[in-house]
Amino acid sequence: MVIETSIQPRQEVKAQKSRQRTLEIVGIIAFVVLMAVILPLVLSGFRLGLLGRFLSLAIVALGIDLIWGFTGLLSLGHGLFFALGGYAFAMFLQLNSLGEGQIPDFFGLYGVAALPWFWKPFASLPFTLIAIFTLPAIVAGLLGYLVFRNRIRGVYFSILTQAALVVFFNLFNGQQKWINGTNGLKTDTSVFFGQQVGSERMQMTFYLLTVVMLVLMYLLCRWLTSDRFGRLLVAIRDDENRVRFTGYDPTGFKVLVFAVSGAIAGIAGALYTVQSGIVSPQFMDIAFSIEMVIWVAVGGRATLVGAILGALLVNWARALLSESFPGCGCSFRGRCSCWW
Repeated sequence: MVIETSIQPRQEVKAQKSRQRTLEIVGIIAFVVLMAVILPLVLSGFRLGLLGRFLSLAIVALGIDLIWGFTGLLSLGHGLFFALGGYAFAMFLQLNSLGEGQIPDFFGLYGVAALPWFWKPFASLPFTLIAIFTLPAIVAGLLGYLVFRNRIRGVYFSILTQAALVVFFNLFNGQQKWINGTNGLKTDTSVFFGQQVGSERMQMTFYLLTVVMLVLMYLLCRWLTSDRFGRLLVAIRDDENRVRFTGYDPTGFKVLVFAVSGAIAGIAGALYTVQSGIVSPQFMDIAFSIEMVIWVAVGGRATLVGAILGALLVNWARALLSESFPGCGCSFRGRCSCWW
């Protein structure tokens, strides 16, 4: 009888986990059907374009939830990684739309006759696809290592991420000669696989790709936050000193999860860029990075699903308010400036 009573709770736990997994799979399938099949038939092209951008922003929210909700690292500079992914894809599209030996038109405005060396690798699609997530991951990893090895955390970490954001914003904003500075890089008139990026067909392709990537990033975050690794992240969030005393070094884990979060933001930035038609230093605006945190806070920390819902609800509400009050002066990213 003792053996039976000890086994029964385990069986109940396994059955409960199995039910949760089944519900999660059903929810994912329903989400994909809704976003990829039903809504494209119901919504207009304009509304569907907005939804595509909001879904890409939901990918960023997943990365924020991974480091803030589960690991306790409040980053106020994720717009940096978002912008790096956008610039990587935009540079490829600029070069892909040109003939042999040609360079983007804006270079001629500043007297640049030859393509800068750091542009040349982005002529390759495989390199660009890798750079979209590895470049932000490397920057996030280096920044995280410099911060975490000195045991800087809490509000000091948040301030440093925001300071890094300001540095990169000023750097990109002042490089008119190399990356078109404040004007940014346009993508809507570029050509990708023989089609104009801004065309209805390509926008639908990028929309569906965004839905797929959102599901994949959710599954990645779900995997990382499950089992032993996920419990360790929560332990770092709740009591980092106790984790260190038990023999684990939190530095490596925090650097890893911060790099993964940066990579997720880079993927989101690339998808957002091709759906909004432009990438510029405004992606590194401080207010935009703070908004990312608000999405997660609204949806609920450490929930993943809540991060997605928070990003969709807040941005959709802002879009509706912008339409109701057209005189508020909203920017090209669909952000309502009258909120700030």
